[in-house]
Parts: sequence; C-alpha cells; structure tokens
Amino acid sequence: MFLLQSDKSCPLTNLIKLVSQVEVDLYEVLEITQGATKDEIRKAYRKAALASHPDKVPEGEREAAEIRFKAVQEAYDILYDEEKRQIYDTHGMGAFNGSGEPGMSGGPDLDDILAQMFGGMGGMGGMPGMGGMPGGPRAQRPRKSPNEEQKYEVKLEDLYKGKTVKFASTKNVICSLCQGKGGKERATAKKCSTCDGQGFKQVLTRMGQFLTPSTVVCSTCNGDGQFFSPKDKCKKCKGKKTTEEKKILEIYIPRGAREGDKIVLEGEADQVPGQEPGDIVFHLVEEDHPTFKRAGADLLATIDVTLAEALTGFHRVVIKHLDGRGIELQYPKTPGQVLSPGQVLKVSGEGMPIKRADVRGDLYLTVNIRFPDEKWQPSAEILENLKAMLPKPDPPIHADTVDEVDYDPKGNLDDFGSQDAQGGSAWEDEEEEGETAQCTTQ
Repeated sequence: MFLLQSDKSCPLTNLIKLVSQVEVDLYEVLEITQGATKDEIRKAYRKAALASHPDKVPEGEREAAEIRFKAVQEAYDILYDEEKRQIYDTHGMGAFNGSGEPGMSGGPDLDDILAQMFGGMGGMGGMPGMGGMPGGPRAQRPRKSPNEEQKYEVKLEDLYKGKTVKFASTKNVICSLCQGKGGKERATAKKCSTCDGQGFKQVLTRMGQFLTPSTVVCSTCNGDGQFFSPKDKCKKCKGKKTTEEKKILEIYIPRGAREGDKIVLEGEADQVPGQEPGDIVFHLVEEDHPTFKRAGADLLATIDVTLAEALTGFHRVVIKHLDGRGIELQYPKTPGQVLSPGQVLKVSGEGMPIKRADVRGDLYLTVNIRFPDEKWQPSAEILENLKAMLPKPDPPIHADTVDEVDYDPKGNLDDFGSQDAQGGSAWEDEEEEGETAQCTTQ
C-alpha cells in the first residue's frame, strides 16, 4: 500500500506524482458501482470533491489532497460523459492521453514506480501478484480451466439404493470453425496496446488514504494480449474462440453416499483455448426425509403401537423401508413382556449401505404407544375386567385433609405460568432480597 503524504524530503513525493499518472479505477475514486446513473455520478463527485479539496485540509496535507482532487475531477469528466465512459469501460485509461481525452497516454508502468521505491526488484520485492513475479501480469495461464462447482440435492431413497441421473448441460467448447483462434484463417491478431500484449494490467485502487496495487485482467483483450479487428473475427464464434454446445451428461450416485460427498465429471467444464478443460463437481446435499433420520450408516424412525399391542404383543409390518420392503416384527420374544413408551428396538443390518463394503448400518425404531381416543367407549363390564387383569395401583396416599377438586381434562402446558404478571416466576427469596438491599445501603 502507498500512504498519501506530503513529506517533501521523502522520495515518496516523486512517487506520488508518478502514481497519479498510473491507471486508477475511476469508479473506486468516486466510490460508485459500474452501473451508476449520471445523477449518482454527479452526487458522488460533489461529495468526493468536497472531501478532497485542498482548501479543506491542513497545509501539510495539501499536496496529497491536490492529487486526490485531480483524480476525482478526472473521474467525473470521463464517467459523466457517456461517450468517454464507454471508451473507458472498454479500453480503460490506456485509451486516454492523460488530459481526459481519448488517445494513448503512454503513462509510466507500475513496475517502474515500484522499482524506484523498492530498489528495482521487479515489483514488491517479489511479492505475489506484482509484475514479473508469480501471479503477476507476466505469469502463465493455469494449465487447467476452472472447475464448475454446484450443489445437488438427493433423496434418502436414492442414497440408499444408488441412482443414475442423466441431465442436459450447456457448455462452451472450442470453436470448430477457427479451432479456438478467434479470427479468420489468414487474419492476424493485433497486439493489445492497453496491456502491452500481457493480458493483464496493474491498477491502483484508492482505499481511504491508501493506494493499493492490484493485477486485473485486461478488459480490452479479455486477457489474451491480442485481439482481432471486427472484420477479421471468426463468423461462427464472433471472436470469442468458443461456442455453446448442448450435451447429455450422466452421473452415478453410489449406494451409501452421504451429505458432502463429491461426484466428479472429469473434463466436462467449459473449454478454454490453450487449457485442459476443468471438471464439473457436484456436492451432494441430503434432503430431509419424513420418516427416517440418518446418522452415518444408521437410521432412526418411530413406529406406532397400540396399547393392546404393547400389552399383548403383535406380529406385523411396522414400517416401509427406503427400498419399498416392509419390515416385519414379532413382539415379544418372551411371552409376558410389554412395550414401554419410548422404548427402542434395534434391527441390525437394516441401516444405510456402507460404500465399497457388503455391510450395512443398523435401524433403530423408537416405540410410540397410542392410547385409545374418545371413540373407544367400553362397557362397565369390560372396564371391571381390565381392572382385574391389569396391575393394581400404588398404595393410597394418606393426608390429614382431603379435598375433592374439579379439573379440566384437556389442560394445555402452553398456559403454564401465563398468569404471572411479572412474566416469570413470582416467587422470590425474601432473605436474599433483604441481604442485597442491606449491602446496597452500606
């Protein structure tokens, strides 16, 4: 970063003058977006001009303020004029001559400025991202084009059974007419003057009082370092070197796959001239299931059992599995055993498949006992028989005074505590309250 300062004895004084000629992002100067309207540009200019006006700062900061003020004025002059703005958006500041008018500026290279500051080391002492070093404008392109990453939602049934999915994909492929050249067969591409054929350029972005250097793709040649004139461009791809192509792709989701697993289609990403095509990478997202919950290779579900079944036993299908099979249970194993609410039955080997193995996890079934509802109206004789058959209650509770009270058979726990005017428990420890008050008065 470069701190704008006005110490005339420091070599930064000359550096600042050079920096003012290096390409700066005009939108950053006015702190607006590229889609800003003319009214927004005008308002941003007034605000920035007032903040950076030399008469509004101490005398020691005027030199730096003048540089900022000129940058603000230049940004406004170019961006407010629709024709100049279009030229700037297409070709950058390299298309202007330094006075805000179109024409080659021939301004200094940022490497030269940094060399004066850091001893001619070709950038920030070899720091990544600067010219002549790894990541800089002269760095070679990646060997492989970027991967395409996307999420893919999968049902639990498909993760249990495995599934093959076919889908249509539209991607960029090397133009078959120009073979990725971008121009006609005998046409010759012109060297990009904006980036000097490097495909990248260095800009200084203002952040408060700092100017930060960064490397960006040249917008004139789209990073190629050269371009064809409109009459020499390929008629099929219009100079883009690639065309769109539809293709049917197929992925296989293996049995036992889980959330976060990746399915990779190698070489199926967009094609880029001079690079190996990247991959399409699907990140599996497991959808919620209405019946089953998954933990690793195990499954959890709830089964409903009637009160009669809990007491006397049953032999039936209790749940439909993810592959459509009915899971049948016979309970109890030992006569006389009864089921309790919340009891868990473990079925070994009926969980999720484990990838690249012939084993499965386990299935855990939580018992929910359904008691009879209002529709069940047994006779008095049946109730007496039930009392005789079922376990007797605990011994009666003895109390000095007994009050028989009325009650609501359909009470709601949501009403619990609702009558408390303080919004919580009205009970307080008077002893603790007194001690607190006493401590306060001391």
